[in-house]
Amino acid sequence: MREPPVPMKERISALRFLIAPAVVFGIVMGSLYTGVATATESAALGCMAAMFFVWQSGKLTREVMRTCFISTARVSGMILFIIMAAFILNLAISLSGVAEAMTKWVTSLGLSASGLILVLIVFYLILGMFMDVLSMQVATIPITYPIATALGVDPIWYGIFIVLMCELGLITPPVGMNLFVVHGIRPDKGGIEDAIWGALPYAVIMILFTLLLMVLPQLVTWLPAHM
Repeated sequence: MREPPVPMKERISALRFLIAPAVVFGIVMGSLYTGVATATESAALGCMAAMFFVWQSGKLTREVMRTCFISTARVSGMILFIIMAAFILNLAISLSGVAEAMTKWVTSLGLSASGLILVLIVFYLILGMFMDVLSMQVATIPITYPIATALGVDPIWYGIFIVLMCELGLITPPVGMNLFVVHGIRPDKGGIEDAIWGALPYAVIMILFTLLLMVLPQLVTWLPAHM
């Protein structure tokens, strides 16, 4: 059942709820890109700004703070365990010589740089359906990066490529984190398949943009080349 259309007056009135997120975003990104604060410091500034808006709305209670602290501890613990496992994995890869062997094997296949990137697009597209971003990065970059650079792929270009592929993994089912976020905040509580179909055009756009970067790599390397 489709919801009735919202009048334009109500839409404009609802824009006031975007003020707080816009201010927090401006503080974090503004302090970061102007060099006023480091990444950690800008995150702390954003946290303080968010707490101010919650306090101003009268919802800053002990229960809210307790929920935030527990959620933060869970996410931080998960990330630290992943990083710890990544260090162990990278050490094992380094000692076993897997990266070097994979690099020699792939280069012996005669693949061009474009051919490798096309293979990696399919690889990361499938991998992103079942793994979260951080796990995907720490498990694959130590192996794929040496292979890409050995075939002449620019390291900066490859970094942007990895970011695009990881962002693509956030909107690909069944384990697409952003799909669950969108599904969780939708008011009609419908099926998650609506979020999946809605994200499909954006996934296609990201793949097409990646192909565009393959044709015009200077879109990525122009600014670093002038630094």
